[in-house]
Amino acid sequence: MEYYDPSAISTRDGSLIIQLSQEENHGLDYKSGHLTSWNKLCLTGGYVEVNVSLPGPPSLAGFWPAVWMMGNLGRAGYGATTEGLWPYSYDTCDWGTLPGQVFPSPTDPNAQPSAALTTGPGGGVLSGAPGQRFSACTCGNANDGDGPMGHPGPKRGDGFVGRMAPEIDILEASSFNGIGTVSQSLQVAPFNAAYNWSQDSSDLSIYDSTTILNSYKGGVYQESISAVSDTNQNGYESTGGYSTFGIEYEPGSDGYITWFSNGSPTWTVYPSAFGPDSQTNISQRLVSPEPMYLIMNLGYSHGFGAISPNLPFPATMSIDYIRIYQNPSNSQNTQLSCNPPGYPTEQYINDYIQIYTDPNITSFSGTQAGSFGATVPKNRLVDTC
Repeated sequence: MEYYDPSAISTRDGSLIIQLSQEENHGLDYKSGHLTSWNKLCLTGGYVEVNVSLPGPPSLAGFWPAVWMMGNLGRAGYGATTEGLWPYSYDTCDWGTLPGQVFPSPTDPNAQPSAALTTGPGGGVLSGAPGQRFSACTCGNANDGDGPMGHPGPKRGDGFVGRMAPEIDILEASSFNGIGTVSQSLQVAPFNAAYNWSQDSSDLSIYDSTTILNSYKGGVYQESISAVSDTNQNGYESTGGYSTFGIEYEPGSDGYITWFSNGSPTWTVYPSAFGPDSQTNISQRLVSPEPMYLIMNLGYSHGFGAISPNLPFPATMSIDYIRIYQNPSNSQNTQLSCNPPGYPTEQYINDYIQIYTDPNITSFSGTQAGSFGATVPKNRLVDTC
């Protein structure tokens, strides 16, 4: 519904301003902005806090302001870079790396497991994902030769490290029953059967009565591990106030993510909540070990909830600051780099710079219009290496 245009972003009184206006732009009815730190500022682990004034009054639904993070191998808005990387958070060689999470393929009459074919929306397919492009199943000769890298690396004794572009949402704001709310989420792939991640008390903590687990658990493109909290109702454009939101996380299979609102924790999730699933034959998903960059945008979408007919335009999201804190004594699990040694991105991005700079290239492989036409690295589960 909106086109992201650089002219929608400015600064005023020391704050970043992203304005959503009701004006025709590139054939769409609304204009807004989208700002990222892609390939400039990335972190792995630590605490991130944003001080923000959300658009409109809290009582009206329809605006979709968000501050979130994505792995640096995927550039938001550049479809060829995220295809097969978002929202994977996976480093195991099994059926979870395959298109649709199905072996040997979604079109094979003997495709399995059945849960991948019957536990999605309406009893249909579970996953529309194209398969993990840079999986732990990548054939060992993917980087042979003098041409561009087939896999960004690194490589270990048993093969390549699985690479990905996970998503962690610091906040996505909306309104419910006249109360301003935020969802604070981790998006992952591959998926549990019916997107049923574990919600046992040992897998998560909720810290107050204004936070509940999100009833939305996912769809064919992502599994959503999410909770919803009431916001500070004074932290909005209509009142001129600000409020803080944040995350603290430690990457890996034994890490955690804790979300915050106004300096207090709202909820914590542990990797046991998105562990192995025998129904879909998948293994442990990870708290992102990738270098993560920051994204700030103000959207307007029917896909994120009902839209009030009384929304005021133009509307602004104002960001006073984003701060990053890391423990210098925990250098093994915290980095401030877009190209850390264990999860390099620089050479791959340089080798494929065209897809990272041309948003009109919307897919990585294939022959359809807008495709880069590249070949996805072979997966040893279904390909001859």
